[in-house]
Formats: sequence, C-alpha cells, structure tokens
Amino acid sequence: MTRRNGVSETRYDTIGRTYAATRRPDPRLAARLVQALGDARSVVNLGAGTGAYEPRDRLVTAIEPSRTMIQQRPRGAAPALQASAEALPLGHATFDAVLAILTVHHWSDQSRAFAEIRRVARRRAVFFTCDPALPGSWLTRDYFPMIRSRDRGRMPALHAFRALGHVESVTVPIPWDCSDGFLAAFWRRPHSYLDRRVRQNISSFAELTSAELEPGLWRLEQDLASGEWDRRYATLRALDELDCGYRLVVCELTGAI
Repeated sequence: MTRRNGVSETRYDTIGRTYAATRRPDPRLAARLVQALGDARSVVNLGAGTGAYEPRDRLVTAIEPSRTMIQQRPRGAAPALQASAEALPLGHATFDAVLAILTVHHWSDQSRAFAEIRRVARRRAVFFTCDPALPGSWLTRDYFPMIRSRDRGRMPALHAFRALGHVESVTVPIPWDCSDGFLAAFWRRPHSYLDRRVRQNISSFAELTSAELEPGLWRLEQDLASGEWDRRYATLRALDELDCGYRLVVCELTGAI
C-alpha cells in the first residue's frame, strides 16, 4: 500500500476500475463458501472487493483497502470499511467467522493478519486460496512462468493455516464456464487471455511489465492461430471442470486472542 496526497492507495485502486465487468460471482463457488461458513451468523469479509461472494442471509461487515473497489459495491451490499487485514478496526471476538477469498497473497504481513483474525473471530475462518505446492495450469507453465514464480512466493502453504487452529482443506475444481474471471478461470477458454480487460482485472497479469507480458501473449496468440494449443491440450475440451490448484481452507479457530 502506498500513499498519495495523504490518501492510502492499493494496487486495486489502479487495476480495479472495471473489476465488476469480468469478475462476476460464480454461483457454484458461492454455494461452497456459504456451506463452509456453516451456521455462522456474523461474518467479516477480508479483501472484500465489490462484495461478490458475501452471503445476504448473514450479518456481514466488509474490509477492503481499496477505495476504488468499495465504490463499485452495489446498492444494498454490506457496509464496508476501508482498512487492511493486518489492522482490523473491529472489536475483540465480535464476529462468528472470517471470510477471505483470493486475498491472502496480497497481505503484507500474513502472521499479523492471522493474529487479527484470531482476535476478532470467535469460531471459524474460511479461505479460498491456491496451493503453491502444485504445478499450476498450462497458462503459467507454458506462457507466463513469472506469474507462477511470484505467486509461489506469496501464497501461504496449506500447513501455514494451522497457526489459526484445526484445518480442513478441500479441492475446488474450476468449472469450464466459471463466471468469476480469476487467473485460472479460463483454462478451457484460452482466447480470453488475449482480452486486455480480462487481464487487467487479474492482479497477477496487472503486475507484469510489458517486457514480461508481450512474449507470452505473442506465443499464446500464435499457438491458438496455428492450432498448436488445441493439439497440445485437446483433452481439456472434453472436461467440464479441472483442478487448477484452488483450495477451500476451513479453520476452526483455537486460542483466540
């Protein structure tokens, strides 16, 4: 997070201006998240963004560091506080559960954020994240390996969540027509990655310099035009869903502060 004219700014103040256009909530993922929250009635949503996966039948408070993202939250969305996971403006043990969706890798201090989760939540923390131990998709293996290298350095290993308490991790296969355009969502729709708007709403792409981005884009465009991509990955066309490394991690909190 940086400051300009005395105002805190985050990466999403720049890249999040059209976020809602390509990052629409996928109902299948939403159902998994609601199930993981169990009977928790009060939920704090960390890195809440536009509020895509916030359950409407719970008392939700959103935490989002980017003013640009907060301004895109729809009418009727849960109240949002501009703050970071490392310094939650919330009282001790004030929520049943914490929800954190594809946000842990953006935290500047994961240990501090975990301590804050244990401080404000009474029972449970639910994360949608990616397992850095897995090899990644064709996208990062063949075309943008620098994305994989960077993400592996930021994504916490699944065992790191044990700092919060008892952990259960469940594989979340990504459907071929996933409506939430995160990094691996277009695994069966490779032409989508040639769309600038799709890329600018994926933080891993938005971080790349032109020198890093353009060679991979050129190779992908050439492989799609020549049919090489289809020859290499023809089997993907027959699949309805794929394990791209995403995991639902549910932590039953112990030793809350």
